[in-house]
Amino acid sequence: MAGELDQSLEVWTESQVSTWLRSIGVKEQYIEKLYEEEVNGQILLTLNEDFLKTKICMKSGPAHLIIQKRDELINSKQKSKEKKKPTKKPELEQQSVQSAPTEVESPSRSTHGRDGSKQLKTPKDDCRPRPFDKEGIDFIYVKHRVLQPESGAFNLISPCHEFKSLALAASLDRTRLQAKFAREVLKFAVGCMNIRSNGTIHFGVMDSKEDAGYVHGEIIGIPVTEKDMFVDALDYIERCISSDKEHVRQCVRPPRFIEVMDTESTEKKYVVEVDIVPSMSIVKSKVYAVRLPNFKESANKVEFEKEAILRRVGSKTEPVNDKDLSDFYQRVKDRDAQREEAEKTKFLSAPEMCRDLGRKLTMLMTSGKKFIEKDKWFILVTNKFQPGDLCNIEWLLNLNIFCVFDFDPDSKISGLCSKYLQHRASNMHSLQSYRKSDDMSVKDFEDKLNLFDQISWIFCNGRNDFKETPCDEMTWIKTKMTLLRECVSLICKQILPKGTFQVIFLLTSPVEKPLLHTFREFFFDMEGLEDIICICESQENFQKFQSFAEGSCGTEAVNNSSVVGMKMSHINATLQQVQLFKACTSKQLPVFVKGTCLLETQNEEQMYSLEILTVDHCDETNEDFISEEKENIEKQFYHGGKVTWLNFWLAEHKYVGEVVKRDAYDEVSKLLRDALKGNADETPVNSINIFHHPGSGGSTVARQVLWNNRKDVRCAVVKPSYPASLVAQHAVELREYEEKDPEKCLPVLLLIEDSDKEYLDDLRNELEVAVNTKKIQRSTACFILLSCRRFLDPETKCNESPLQNVSVTHKLSAQERREFACKREALEEQYEPEYILTFVLMSEGFNEDYVIKFVKDLLKGIDHSSDVTRLIRYVAFLNTYVQNSFISQSHCEAFLGLTIHLGRFARHEFEKSLSPQAKLVFLHLRDEKTHIKSIRIIHPVVAEEILQQLLGDQTQSSLAMKLLTEKVLFEHRFGRNEYVSFLKALFTRRSRISKGDEYDSFFSPLIEHVRDKEKSPDKAIELLKEAHERFHRDPLFAQQLARLHYTYEKFEEAKDWAEAAAKQQPKNSYILHTKGQVYKKWFLAKCKAIDNDCVSKTADALGTALKAIECFQECEKAAEADRENVHSSGFFAEVETGCSLLKLISSLDVFADRTNGHAEFRKYLLTDYIPEEVKDAWEPFHGRLKKLHKTMQDALEWISEDLSYFQTDIDADEEKTPERSEEQISHPLTWLAKKSSEYGKYFSEDYSSALQGQTIPDNLTPFQKRMIIYHFGGGNVTSILSKLTGQKDAVHLLQKILSLYPTNPLQTRFTQRDIVNYIMTNIALNCLSSETRTVAPMKTLQALCRQFPPDKRCSPNALFLLTLLFWPEDHEKDLEKENKYETVQSAVEHLEKRYWTKKKDIPQRKRRLYTHFFLGSGNGLDKFVHKKKLERVTKVFSVSEKRMKWFQGEAWKNPEIATMLKLVSGWTEDGVVYLDVRGKKRFSIPPLHAPSVPHSNENIAFYLGFTFRGPVACNIIVKK
Repeated sequence: MAGELDQSLEVWTESQVSTWLRSIGVKEQYIEKLYEEEVNGQILLTLNEDFLKTKICMKSGPAHLIIQKRDELINSKQKSKEKKKPTKKPELEQQSVQSAPTEVESPSRSTHGRDGSKQLKTPKDDCRPRPFDKEGIDFIYVKHRVLQPESGAFNLISPCHEFKSLALAASLDRTRLQAKFAREVLKFAVGCMNIRSNGTIHFGVMDSKEDAGYVHGEIIGIPVTEKDMFVDALDYIERCISSDKEHVRQCVRPPRFIEVMDTESTEKKYVVEVDIVPSMSIVKSKVYAVRLPNFKESANKVEFEKEAILRRVGSKTEPVNDKDLSDFYQRVKDRDAQREEAEKTKFLSAPEMCRDLGRKLTMLMTSGKKFIEKDKWFILVTNKFQPGDLCNIEWLLNLNIFCVFDFDPDSKISGLCSKYLQHRASNMHSLQSYRKSDDMSVKDFEDKLNLFDQISWIFCNGRNDFKETPCDEMTWIKTKMTLLRECVSLICKQILPKGTFQVIFLLTSPVEKPLLHTFREFFFDMEGLEDIICICESQENFQKFQSFAEGSCGTEAVNNSSVVGMKMSHINATLQQVQLFKACTSKQLPVFVKGTCLLETQNEEQMYSLEILTVDHCDETNEDFISEEKENIEKQFYHGGKVTWLNFWLAEHKYVGEVVKRDAYDEVSKLLRDALKGNADETPVNSINIFHHPGSGGSTVARQVLWNNRKDVRCAVVKPSYPASLVAQHAVELREYEEKDPEKCLPVLLLIEDSDKEYLDDLRNELEVAVNTKKIQRSTACFILLSCRRFLDPETKCNESPLQNVSVTHKLSAQERREFACKREALEEQYEPEYILTFVLMSEGFNEDYVIKFVKDLLKGIDHSSDVTRLIRYVAFLNTYVQNSFISQSHCEAFLGLTIHLGRFARHEFEKSLSPQAKLVFLHLRDEKTHIKSIRIIHPVVAEEILQQLLGDQTQSSLAMKLLTEKVLFEHRFGRNEYVSFLKALFTRRSRISKGDEYDSFFSPLIEHVRDKEKSPDKAIELLKEAHERFHRDPLFAQQLARLHYTYEKFEEAKDWAEAAAKQQPKNSYILHTKGQVYKKWFLAKCKAIDNDCVSKTADALGTALKAIECFQECEKAAEADRENVHSSGFFAEVETGCSLLKLISSLDVFADRTNGHAEFRKYLLTDYIPEEVKDAWEPFHGRLKKLHKTMQDALEWISEDLSYFQTDIDADEEKTPERSEEQISHPLTWLAKKSSEYGKYFSEDYSSALQGQTIPDNLTPFQKRMIIYHFGGGNVTSILSKLTGQKDAVHLLQKILSLYPTNPLQTRFTQRDIVNYIMTNIALNCLSSETRTVAPMKTLQALCRQFPPDKRCSPNALFLLTLLFWPEDHEKDLEKENKYETVQSAVEHLEKRYWTKKKDIPQRKRRLYTHFFLGSGNGLDKFVHKKKLERVTKVFSVSEKRMKWFQGEAWKNPEIATMLKLVSGWTEDGVVYLDVRGKKRFSIPPLHAPSVPHSNENIAFYLGFTFRGPVACNIIVKK
C-alpha cells in the first residue's frame, strides 16, 4: 500500500482514499459512502468533522479519527519534503524520480490540478513552438507547458530558439521596456544573420533553471497592454545599426503575440515572438554589426554600447572577438554557400504525399469496422458553421447523436441547430441544465432532460434568440467553466460508459479557449484520446486546437485522431457510404383512404414514447450491411435474442427463411380482425392480452402481428417507463397524423410488453378520455392495446377470458412440432446447432431431460475455478430468480479485470476473454433506449439448469453470500442502479400469481428456497443480515428480518429488527404493520403457553397484545396521512388481535367459572369494576382493556365504510397492491361479517341463548341489544348488505335483528350509528322479501333520517341513506319533490367532499366505485334494486368479462334488467349530465362511465345508480 499512497495527497483517486481509510480502521459502510460521494485526495484535504457527520451520517468517533489521521499524514509529508530540500537536484531530475500512481494511469493533468492548486510533482507536458514564419496562423500556448531547450544553428533553415522570461521587465515603463526588448531582439537577430540561420526569440518563456519552481523553456507568458509598444521597439534598428539598416528590417519579422491559456487564471498573457529570416538574397557577402541599447538608470536615459559583430555559438549569442575577426570574415563565403544550399533543398523538397483522408475518416468513425455501429452514441462539439457547409450535414442527421456542445450563440437562428431542427427533434439546454442535485438519481435526471429519446442541444456560450447572452472568453472561464466540467463529468462518469460513445470535435471556424477547455475535460474524463476525433476542413483552424491538444497526448496521437483538410461536402459523401441507413429517409404510414403519407423524422421523434412501425420499415437499411450481417442477425435471434423488425424484413424479402408462426399468431389475428370490425356495442379502446411462458416466443408472436398488419393499421410499440398520460397523448397524435377528420382515421395497434394490469387500465382510461374529448362516435375502433405479459400459467388466464386472452406456452402443438422440425432442419444445414441453441430447445418443447443433457454436454470440461465460470454462475443465479435481470457488460469487464486502456481499434477484448461455454450461453443484449450493452443467459430454463449443475456441492445460500460480497460488481459505477435493484429483488421481491409467478410467497423465492429446500433458517437470516449491511442498513431488509424472525418465533430479535426499521421510517405504514405483526405473533405464542388457572402469567401476554394494537393504530394513522398509497391492513389486524385478546380473557377461570356465565367478563370490560384476582397483576392494563370494545367497534366501522366506497372483493383476475402486507385479507366482505359477529358474541353470549326462543328478555340494555345485533351480523352497513349475496337464512336473521329494535323507533333515543343500521336492515329485508310485515314504513324511515346531524358530524352512511330515502316519486306534488331534491343535493355535496378525502390519488381505485342500489320501477322501499340482483343476470360470465359487459353497456340491454329498472330523463350540456328535475338549482349527475356521455347537447334517458359518492348515471341513451 505504501507505494500506492506515496503520491502527493491531492492527486489520490477515490480508490486510493478508500485504501487509506481501510488502513486506519474505518468501517466499510463509511468507506463505501465516501467512495459513492466521489471523495478523492483533493476533497479529502478540505473535509471537516461537521461534513462527515451531517452528509455522510457518520458517528463522532470515526469522523474525528479521519480528520486527525488526515492532519497527521499532511504533517508527515510536509516534514519529509523539508528533509529532502537541502540536496537540491535539478528540477527535471527531481521529476524523473517521482513515484507514479499504482492504479491504471490516467492522462496527466498538466502541472496544475483542475482546481488550480499547484501539483509540482507531476511532470510538465512538452509542447512544440508556433510554425516558423507563417502568416495568419491561429496558435495558442498553454501555461506551464515546456518548449524544447534553446538551440543553436542546426541546418540554417530550422530556426534556433532563445527564451527570455521578461518577467521583471514586463512591468517597466515604455522607454525601459522598449530598450530591453530591442536589445534582446537585435542581439539575437544580428547573431542569426551573421551565421545565416533562421531563428525565433521567445519572450514570456523561462530561460533559467534558477527561477524557483519553473523549468527551462516553461511557458509563463507576459501581460501585454499595448502591442504597438513592442512593434515600435524595433525602430531602434535605425539607431543601432550603422549600415545596411534596410537588410535588418527585412530579416527581422514584426513581433507575433501568441496567447497563453491559463486554466487557473483569467488574466490574459502572451508569448511575444520575433522570427529572424536571413534570406540569401538579402544577406549575401554581408557581415552585420550592432550598437546595443541599454537604459542607464544613473543617467535616466538610453545609451548605446560600442559597436560589435555578434554570432550564435551553440544556444548563446556572443560577440566575435578581435583575434577571430579575420577568420570570421574569410568564412562568409562558406556560410553563404551553406545557406544557398539549404534554401535550394527546402524549395526542391518533394511535395507532401497525398494522404488517404477518406479512409482515415471512415476508420476513425467506424472504429475499424465496415459500418458505423448503429448502437454507438456520438457527442458533437462544434463552433460556428459556415453557411456553405450547412447544406452538407446529412451525415450528422443520421448519426446517433446523444448531445451537441454548441459554441455558436446564433446556432438556433442561422447555424447548425436551425438546420438540424428542420429534420430532427431536439431539446434546447444550457450548461446549467446539467447540474444534478445529489438526491436525484441518474435515471430521474435522464428522464427530466429526456436524454436518449431526443438530442440534447447544449448551448455552451449563450443563445442570442433566448435570454442567455454570450460572453467573452475570460468571462466564460470565470462563469461557465465549472458548469462545463460538471456537465462533461456527469456524461462520461455516470451516464455513458466508456466504449459506448465517441466525441467528435467538428471545427468549422477559428477555435476559441472555451472549446479547448472542453477538449481538456473530455480528454481527462475519458482517460485518453481513443474515443475522441477531430474533423477540421481548414489547417488554420486546426492549428490552435492541435497546439493545445499536443500537450496532453503528443503530436502523433493528435494527428492520428484528426482529419484535417477535407471539405464538408467530401466528409458528407464519404460518411454516408458507411452509415447503416440512408440519411433522413421519410418513412410512410398507412392512411384511412388506403394510401400512404410521409412520416417526417422530426414528427416521429416528437412521439418519443412510441417506437413507430412504418409501412416501409427497414427499407432504408444499407444493402452492403444486409449482405454482410444477415447471417449474424438471424443467428442472434435463433440463439435466444429478442426478435427485431430486421428479422421480419429479411424474411419478407427472402434474404433468409420465414419466421415460424406459433398457433397463437392465428388466434391473436382473429381477435384483432374482430376488434377492427367495430360495432355499436364495442368501445373505442379494445384489449387483447398474450400471456406467455418466459422465453416461449410470446413477444415474437406479438411483433409478428404488428409487422403483418403495419400496412392496414398504424402500429407502434410502447417504450417502457413512460407515464400512461404521455403514451396516450402520443398515440392520439399518431392516429391523427396527416388525417383531416378524427372520425376517419385508421385504428392504432399498440404493443405493451411486460407491464402490469394497473398500467394497462390507466392507459386504456387515458385513451378513452382522449376519444371522448375528441367527440368520436363510440362505435369507432380507435385503439387496440396488445398486451404481452410473462405468466407461469398462461392457460388459466386464457380460460378465464377467451374473448380477450391468448396463451403461448413451451408446449408445441402437433402442427407447430412439424413446422419447427422443418425449420430446424433448414437452420442446421446453415449453422452449427450451438449457434441456434434456443431454437433447438424450443423445437424440443423445452423437454426437461433434453435440457439437463444439453447443459451437461455444454459444461463438459469447464474450469470451475475461473473468473468467467464464476461470472456464468452469478448471471445464471440472477436470471433464475429475478425476472428480466442482466448484468451490464461494463460490470463484467470490471469483474474480469478488463479495465486496461483499450486501443481505438481493439474493442472486442470482452468477447475474447470469455470461455467457449460462456460464448455459447451468454446472450449479448443492448438497451433499446440507451444502447448500453449487457448480458444474460440465453433462456430462463437454461439458466436454472446451469445454476443447478455449476453449484455442485455448493448451496445457493453460499453463492448468494459470495455474490453479496463481490465488491467490484456492487461498487462499479455504470449500470449500478440496475444491478443494485436486481440484487435487492433477489432478496426481497416476493412471488405473486398476479405478476405472472407460480405462487404467492411470504418471502423472496431465494429466501423460501434456503428455508424450505436447504432447511436452514439460520442461513436465511444470515443472508438477509449481510444484505442489510451491504445495502447501507436499508429498512426494507430490517423489515424482512423482522418477518423472518417471527416466522421462527424468535420474537426478541424480530422486535429489535422491526424497531430498527421503524426508527428509520417512522411514517411507513407497511413497516409499522410488520412491527404490529411481531407483537401479534408473539402474543399468540404466549397464549399457547398459558395455563387457564394462572392469572399472573397472562399479564405478560396482555401487555404484548396491547402493544400490537398500539402498533396497528400507529399504522392506521400513517396510512391515513399517506396521500399516495391505500393501506387498510392496520384496521384488519387491530380487529383480529382484539378478538384473540377477548378470547384469551374470556377463557380465564376468573371470568369463566362463575354461575352467571361471562357476565363477570363483560362487567370488567364495560364498567369500572375490577375483580380482586386481576387487580394487581393487570394494574398497567385496566384502562386500555376497558376501551377495547370501543376501539374495536370503531375499527370495524372504518372497515365497513371503506368497503362501502369501492369494489374491494379481490377476484381471481384482480391484482393486489404492489407492496402488500403480510396476511392480506382476500375476501374482506366475508371476513367483516365473521369478525363483526365474533365481536358481538363476546359481549352478548348469555343473552343470545335467550333468543333461541322468539321472545326477547325485557331486561336487556340498549348496549346488550346492540351487541346481539352485532352477533347476528347487523352491526354495520357492509355486514347487513352482505346478507343480500345469497346467505341461506338471511331473511330469518334480518327479522331477528329488527325484533331487537324498539317497536316504536321514533320515540327512542338512537345514536346515528343505530339509525343507519336499523334503516339499512329494513331496506335489506325488503330487497329479499317485500311481503314481510316486519319492515318499517318509508315515512318512519324518512322521519328517523331527520335526526341525523346537519353538519360535518353526519357520517357517509347517513348521507348515503338520505340520497336513497328522499329520492322523490312520480306521484308526489311538485313542492314535495323540490324539497326532497334539495335534501338529496345537500347530502350529495357532503358525500362528494368525503369521497375526495377518502379516494387518494391512486389509479387502482379510480374506476372501481361501487354502485350498491339502482332506482327501480317500484314505489317506496320497492324502488331500490340491489346490484346483486342485476348481477345474477350476467353470472354466466367470468369476473373480467362481466365487468367488461357492464363497462361497455352490453349488460344493460338485457330485457330482464329493463323491466326491473326505471329510466329517468335528463339532458347533456357541454359534456355534463343533468337530471330533469324541478328545483332551484340544476342537478348534475356524474356518469359511471365517462365515455358514454354524448358529445353534443342532447336530451337523454338513463338508469340511476346509488354510490357513496352520490347518484350516478348508467347506460345513457340519446332520446330520438
